[in-house]
Amino acid sequence: MTRTTDILLTALAPAIWGSTYLVTTEALPQGYPVTLAVLRALPAGLVLLALTRSLPPRAWLGRTFLLGGFNFALFWVLLFVAAYRLPGGVAATLGALQAMMVLLMARGWLGTPIRAGAVMAATSGVLGVALLLLGPEARLDPIGIAAGLGGAASMAAGTVLSRKWQPPVSALCFTAWQLTAGGLILLPLAVLLEPPLPPLTATNLAGLAWLGLIGAAATYALWFRGVARLEPGAVSMLGMMSPVTAVILGWLWLGQALSPVQALGAVIVLASVWAGQRANRATGQPPLRRKTVRAAA
Repeated sequence: MTRTTDILLTALAPAIWGSTYLVTTEALPQGYPVTLAVLRALPAGLVLLALTRSLPPRAWLGRTFLLGGFNFALFWVLLFVAAYRLPGGVAATLGALQAMMVLLMARGWLGTPIRAGAVMAATSGVLGVALLLLGPEARLDPIGIAAGLGGAASMAAGTVLSRKWQPPVSALCFTAWQLTAGGLILLPLAVLLEPPLPPLTATNLAGLAWLGLIGAAATYALWFRGVARLEPGAVSMLGMMSPVTAVILGWLWLGQALSPVQALGAVIVLASVWAGQRANRATGQPPLRRKTVRAAA
């Protein structure tokens, strides 16, 4: 496949993640962030394990749980904390700093050089997200800010390490391992920290099915496929598609207003994503080639 095809398939993942806010607020019970994260990750991971019939070998267990912690357990918990304590615009703007963090981590862990064009694209992307989502109600809560920055750093570390550590299996198997590991990490936290869920309605179940099967299993398989084929900085810039989708869905589905400033922010984000692909292409390593084998039955 061409690099353009790889970019488009990878961008589809964060574009779909942009529906998470709408589904969470409109279709799921409120006040159970860790439990819902478990129900999003663990069933999806187990379904993929059943489909791929592949378990991580013993040598990969430590890395699998570390990646599952960074990409899912820690990231999702901190994301919920930031969402509860900060306006959505502030939380999303902090999350957009992930692209800059990836550039720094990729330099340290992969030896990828940092180029001015990549830094400029990441910076303008953060500005675009701020214009898209920040409003006059923005407030600064220290715990919320720490959670937002921690969540961005967690996802950035997971992205770079997922590029550094490539097992000899398909992206679908790699996704299954990480989703299951992240769900297992979150499970005891949900039991200890939150009360049992109330009886779930058909709408609740539909929302969980969307977030688990589409918003986790399918999209993260595309994401990790892109991580293996594209440069870390290019992949991280695609994550900025998520807030753009969230705003568009809020406008179309919930009837929320879309101001000229927000429209300008969306244009800046999309332009930054495009510029980031060009800037990071010159910095990246060649795509990793993996053999698709069954690691353990």
